[in-house]
Amino acid sequence: MHWQRRTIGSDWPRGRNDIKGNVAQMFVPKVDVKNDPIRRWHRPDRHFFANGACQVLAFAFLERYPDVDFQARWIKPAKGFTGNHIYVTDGIDAFDYHGLTTEQRLLSLVFRRCRRFFPGWDATLVDLPTEVLVSEHRSKQIDGLWLREPKQFLHDALPRARTFLDRFGELRAGSVKTLRRRTAGHVHGSND
Repeated sequence: MHWQRRTIGSDWPRGRNDIKGNVAQMFVPKVDVKNDPIRRWHRPDRHFFANGACQVLAFAFLERYPDVDFQARWIKPAKGFTGNHIYVTDGIDAFDYHGLTTEQRLLSLVFRRCRRFFPGWDATLVDLPTEVLVSEHRSKQIDGLWLREPKQFLHDALPRARTFLDRFGELRAGSVKTLRRRTAGHVHGSND
């Protein structure tokens, strides 16, 4: 499979469990892998959960951490645009395939990236019930949403999401907040 690597910018968040201070990159497939179950399944994990299986990763997070105050949130593109994404958040911190960061940083990246490729791109944020993330039927009851269930991939994507989540270690509520307190004043005087 051939991938085109595109640099997003050097101001991507440098926090715990993100991309370790590297320049954020977006992987854009040169061929349509979403319609090819074999190619789609064999994409690297970050690509898989960035493009087409983000809802499964969000579900795995909420399943593992039911005691934290996170919920699923959908970035719903304005009519006529693509660029859906689902992540989990408590309204301050957020988690997706990059790891933990702030919701503000995650949204900044998504909006900047989409507007770079689709001038005029805009979106709204829609909170989703957890059960919608793994139910095609329930997802279709929400205007504009249509999610693939974990078992609708070549193989069940939920075990893969759980294993991918293991890479980030313990992500209990407060992890990003704790990091911010520890690093306040040490990273260019920033309190984020």
